Amino acid sequence: MKSAKLLAAAAFTAASGLTVTNAHADDLTLCWAAWDPANALIELSKDFEEQSGHNMSFEFVPWPNFADRMLNELNSGGELCDLMIGDSQWIGLGAEAGHYVKLNEFFNAEGISMDDFIPATVAGYSEWPKGTPNYWALPAFGDVVGWTYRKDWFERPELQAEFQETYGRELDVPATLEELKDIAEFFQGREIDGNTVYGAAIYTERGSEGITMGATNALYNYGFEYGSPDNPYILDGYVNSEGAVEGLEFYKELYDCCTPPGSSNWYMSETIDAFKSGQVALQMNFAFIWPGVHADPNVGAEKAGYFPNPAGPAGQYAQLGGQGISVVSYSDSQDAALEYIKWFAQPEVQTRWWELGGYSALKAVVEDPDFESSQPYAKTFLDSMAIVKDFWAEPAYASLLIPMQERIHNYVVADQGTAQEALDGLVEDWTEVFEDEGKL
Repeated sequence: MKSAKLLAAAAFTAASGLTVTNAHADDLTLCWAAWDPANALIELSKDFEEQSGHNMSFEFVPWPNFADRMLNELNSGGELCDLMIGDSQWIGLGAEAGHYVKLNEFFNAEGISMDDFIPATVAGYSEWPKGTPNYWALPAFGDVVGWTYRKDWFERPELQAEFQETYGRELDVPATLEELKDIAEFFQGREIDGNTVYGAAIYTERGSEGITMGATNALYNYGFEYGSPDNPYILDGYVNSEGAVEGLEFYKELYDCCTPPGSSNWYMSETIDAFKSGQVALQMNFAFIWPGVHADPNVGAEKAGYFPNPAGPAGQYAQLGGQGISVVSYSDSQDAALEYIKWFAQPEVQTRWWELGGYSALKAVVEDPDFESSQPYAKTFLDSMAIVKDFWAEPAYASLLIPMQERIHNYVVADQGTAQEALDGLVEDWTEVFEDEGKL
């Protein structure tokens, strides 16, 4: 059945040259995660429905279940989704397993150029194989791990004076991870306005991808690399380098010294809750949360500030998030789905997307002279997108993610073994995966 559908998709591509038509109205279902940006997309898509005559439906799944639910849908050749906003790590699987329609001919026919998008989002969301001009998605939602802080606490004269006396510098946005840890230690267990507060809310979740998406922000900046520049599947000495070990040790130190009690299994929603409830001075999270923080009546507006992931000894990097939008190859409405892609890529639509709370990856939006002043977090988003790295996007990415989750969590949270042992074990796990894949 899957082969028949793929042949049909190929026949459609060859016959039409992937030129969008609007011969009749179709019902389209767009699949994504259930989060605030999805609500913004519903609002945005009303214009598409009015202009095209197509009817849009949405299947949104909460993040903890998103990957399992949607990858099962794709792997079974299901016809639920016409459009998929899939995670960046899925792009290799989507391409090699035939889940996504290749978009090169369509982009060429419609004058859509990947040069018009932030380069990191093209590499992260659209390309497979990486570094080649083969595109399986349009960058849809730029995202990256950054930090939110209690600007109002930082600005208190008595805290500024105490911090200056203790650390010999101003209490301000940290330039390095070590400075960030100093700030977290300074606030840990402190009483503010009659409440005990803590230093930092960071990712520690084990069940899906949380602790990996958190720890990499230290690992990258201390020297962790996924593999050799000459052969990406040669891991020893890169994944478990001296710098990588130091980075993992730093992340554990930050967890041990400066996080709230009971934060051993936190991801996006828990860190948001900790910040909005006034528990923490610093919050690690993806940039998608910033509009909601800014609008929060208790901790938002002038009380909150934003900064990119700080530098470490090996440089300044941040974990890429975000997604591209793809046409599912099993859809019976591919022409209408492509019409949506064409509509979504328009500069005026992308501008509206940003205004509604979506994170556009289009250069015409983010390089506009007024962009940085459009929101208090706009510059932080732009600066952060310039320093991104990403996890594996291999078709076997799930088999690569599971052991990293386990080994990092066991070391950082469960106090099992050493950082060196955790990363040495990860090299063994990943090497086995690539041997099974025939890549070693």
